[in-house]
Amino acid sequence: MTLTSDEILALPKVVLHDHLDGGLRPSTLIELAAAIGHELPSTDPDELGRIFAENANSGDLVRYLEAFAHTTAVMQTAENLTRVAREAVVDLAADGVVYAELRYAPEQHVAGGLSLQEVVEAVQSGIEEGVAEALEAGRAIRAAAILDAMRHLDRSVEIAQLAIANRGTCCVAFDIAGPEAGFRPSLHREAFQILREAHMPVTIHAGEADGAESVGEALGLGSARRLGHGVRIHEDIEGLDTDEPALGIIARHALDQQIPLECCPTSNVQTGAAPSVAEHPMHALRDLGFAVTVNTDNRLVSGVSMSSEFAALSEAGWTVEDLFEATLAAAWAAFLPYDERADLAELVIEGYGIDL
Repeated sequence: MTLTSDEILALPKVVLHDHLDGGLRPSTLIELAAAIGHELPSTDPDELGRIFAENANSGDLVRYLEAFAHTTAVMQTAENLTRVAREAVVDLAADGVVYAELRYAPEQHVAGGLSLQEVVEAVQSGIEEGVAEALEAGRAIRAAAILDAMRHLDRSVEIAQLAIANRGTCCVAFDIAGPEAGFRPSLHREAFQILREAHMPVTIHAGEADGAESVGEALGLGSARRLGHGVRIHEDIEGLDTDEPALGIIARHALDQQIPLECCPTSNVQTGAAPSVAEHPMHALRDLGFAVTVNTDNRLVSGVSMSSEFAALSEAGWTVEDLFEATLAAAWAAFLPYDERADLAELVIEGYGIDL
């Protein structure tokens, strides 16, 4: 039975994969672009949102990525970064999110003269302001930041050191993002070595635009504790939809170690990692016991929210129990200390009212 929008909104949600530069409010983007003279496809918030969503659904990666040129253009000052982060937290809280990890690449926000550290501090200020504003509105949310290095560029060592320097204050983990095909984790071997030696948590975009070998590098060389998307790990499983699937070494490792997959249903369809939400590999992976979680990826660019992703999965046959299991998996996968993850898990259990 498909859940209603009110039932979905009421469910507590945990989002682990949400890009800060992919989730601006259309009205904010329009206002900030006007202030710097940056031209947008439209100055009407509804129309702008529709344009980005249409581009995302076009099957044309160039059109999909066009939105990020606009969003990053207005995220080059401390004031704007703080505002965008604050609004992201407030919007997620209004959607029933109780814990969020926002990720962004500091190196993409220094064109206006900010240092990398100033970027990090500006975003953290926004996160803290957003948490306070949401609480004033009666919505409790906790939020944290993940620092991305762009995998096709050469600043990963610097960003890894930045993440370590800000651990526990402005950063909970490190990630590499950007074009996956042709830019595997092995290009950033030195950065991952530094992170391992510092015991810094790592999640890596892998298994979205490249296959199981990319996932293997992320888990091996990158020591990733989570996989950004990870859906193409199914390519390492023969007979995925049969009664006796045969798991390869990479898939077996991810299953046995319960490596969380940060699945983003709509985005995965838009980027070609899945044929449709109904035919998404995450369903079969969930049934096999993989730690599947549900995420937004880019709320503005893909035209989604956590509630809309839950609704799409509900239409694809997911029950409240299925959504609960994915949310609980996300709570235990959060980059938080163990006792705080336990508290988050308890919050999820209470919110769903499910007896374990």
